[in-house]
Amino acid sequence: MSAPIITTPRLLLRHWRHEDLKSFQVLNADPRVMQYYPDVLNGEQSDALAERIQTRLREQDFGLWAVEVPGVADFIGFIGLSVPGFTSHFTPCVEIGWRLAFEHWGKGYASEGASAALGRAFVALNLKEVVSFTVPENRRSIGVMERIGMVRSPADDFDRPWRPGGYQRHVLYRIQRSDWLKRQL
Repeated sequence: MSAPIITTPRLLLRHWRHEDLKSFQVLNADPRVMQYYPDVLNGEQSDALAERIQTRLREQDFGLWAVEVPGVADFIGFIGLSVPGFTSHFTPCVEIGWRLAFEHWGKGYASEGASAALGRAFVALNLKEVVSFTVPENRRSIGVMERIGMVRSPADDFDRPWRPGGYQRHVLYRIQRSDWLKRQL
């Protein structure tokens, strides 16, 4: 089992390549990109994360795909589906997420790629629901969630294990397969 490549009008969601690692290190070291994460990542941490992502893509039929903009950039970050590694009132679940290099923000790439990943989740994988979450201050990611049809119920907000011994308040967005299908008509 291995996750397939996904194409959209402007993007290629593909398996990772060794040459993606340096760009991924730069992205993970950028304080603008990592503003709502506990900290930036050093090169070793970034490479370890990339290895975990690549392993899951090889072993599952979904994951966090490397994003390429053909003719523009060979690697701009990741978009895809994952299973959160913590326990909360909504887990187990499948989460949709993205992390793109700052210079590629504001071009609709996150929404376009996330929409394609939802298609994979609801058509090929036949999932009933997909979630996404972030800190309340992360308006850009919340905007992507809303553009792809996800909805927040404040009662679902939760305290996520964040730093060792600490928690961070997060908002939770959901989209049901039935609601996604209605948007496709």
